Amino acid sequence: MHAFYADHFVLPLPQGHRFPMAKYARLRERLAAELPDIALNEALPATDGELALVHTPAYIAAVAQGTLPPAAQREIGFPWSPAMAERARRSVGATLQACRHVMAHGGIAANLAGGTHHAHADKGGGFCVFNDFAVAARLMQAEHARLHRGRGTLRVVIVDLDVHQGNGTARIFANDPSVFTLSMHGAKNFPFRKEPSDLDVELPDGCGDDEYLAALDHALDELSHRFEPELVLYLAGADPHEGDRLGRLRLSFDGLEARDRRVMDWAWQRRLPVAMAMGGGYGHDLEATVAVQVNTYRVARAYLRRWTAPTAVTEGVDGRWHNARP
Repeated sequence: MHAFYADHFVLPLPQGHRFPMAKYARLRERLAAELPDIALNEALPATDGELALVHTPAYIAAVAQGTLPPAAQREIGFPWSPAMAERARRSVGATLQACRHVMAHGGIAANLAGGTHHAHADKGGGFCVFNDFAVAARLMQAEHARLHRGRGTLRVVIVDLDVHQGNGTARIFANDPSVFTLSMHGAKNFPFRKEPSDLDVELPDGCGDDEYLAALDHALDELSHRFEPELVLYLAGADPHEGDRLGRLRLSFDGLEARDRRVMDWAWQRRLPVAMAMGGGYGHDLEATVAVQVNTYRVARAYLRRWTAPTAVTEGVDGRWHNARP
């Protein structure tokens, strides 16, 4: 399993800032120590051309040059610096590399950060500068069209299980039948002005494991009836966890593991490649947030092994990760 990181591009934040910058390096440290068979690769930066598949040239230039208006910079939530701009490009680049890996080789690949779903085409928001899943979906569609002329547009599903609604992603793909956006999120949580996804599942404050998992089962079932994807982008946010400062839900560690297993199993049954990102996680205890994310990798690794196991072939299942549809 391949995963891509950019945690050594650290943007300077004022003391007391609530964004948990340290969790990314800590996640990589724990993966290296506990799951050494996961190949950790430094992310390359997304280019202007790749970003421009989604974002406006004026916005890309303003981020690069530090010329965003103060109000727009405050909406992002980070002070501008060259490191901030570079980290934003690398965060997108990590998701692009994960997608390219699974489109070429099948399986599951991941971005140790990413999931920047609040970024719109012309602005950022909620600690999100560029929208990595949106850029990745568009780039994979372009590369698929170049390689498979006449086979139609690559169909992408974005399964967004961060506790906050993916408003930027929903807005970017509004009325686009080739990308299906599913968002399960807190009904009363940020963003307070939400954009309609193809499927929104709003959850009440205090929602626990049983209610959450039942809602996810229903959402995946509805997705199955409404859309036939060829690529899954999975935003595995840690912030539905009961210990999260900003989440307002009450999922246990076991509940989040069950969530990940449901998504992976849904993709496994359909032989779909999966690229995932970690999204939010703002726990009172940083180690608890990181533990949730490490376990997502444990689940993903187990499913990847299921695909590549010899028994998958002997039981009549194609052991490669790809969409078997013609």
